[in-house]
Amino acid sequence: MDWKKNLQRKVSAVDCNMSLNQKLINGVIFRACRPVCHEDGFLTEVIRSSWPEFDADVVQTHITTTLPSRIRAWGLHEYSADRLFVVKGIVSIIVFDCRPSSTTYGLVNEFKVSEKSPGLLFIPPNLFHGWKVIGNDEAYIINMPTIAYKYENPDSLDLPYESEKAKELIPWRW
Repeated sequence: MDWKKNLQRKVSAVDCNMSLNQKLINGVIFRACRPVCHEDGFLTEVIRSSWPEFDADVVQTHITTTLPSRIRAWGLHEYSADRLFVVKGIVSIIVFDCRPSSTTYGLVNEFKVSEKSPGLLFIPPNLFHGWKVIGNDEAYIINMPTIAYKYENPDSLDLPYESEKAKELIPWRW
């Protein structure tokens, strides 16, 4: 039985109540959304003003796509929060807490989402985040940021995934 020492025990992504089985970064919210089957197909709510977790108005909505196996990382907003919803494809979304004053400083969260396992992910300002398409199809992601995009002065800071600084700073590699 010496070969067993090389095995790793699987960790479930959810607990027995189907809640995420990970400590969330301070301010990050994930609300699982349930597709409802009807005679013509499916309906999935993306966001509702009555959901208490999402009290900021929707000021802009856009769709971004990412091709299979592509990585879009690392981005950070100083003032705006992102609200991400995967419409199509299978995506691994990573959030990293780089805020030294945060109680979850250094923590990494991973969310695997798709149209079959959807959820609305709220990422507050000053958290690095990015994603990789882990399925075989192009992914379509809706974003509803809390502050509208400013063309003359975008609230978007990038740290290229392949850069040495990213490899030093962010403890996650796909």
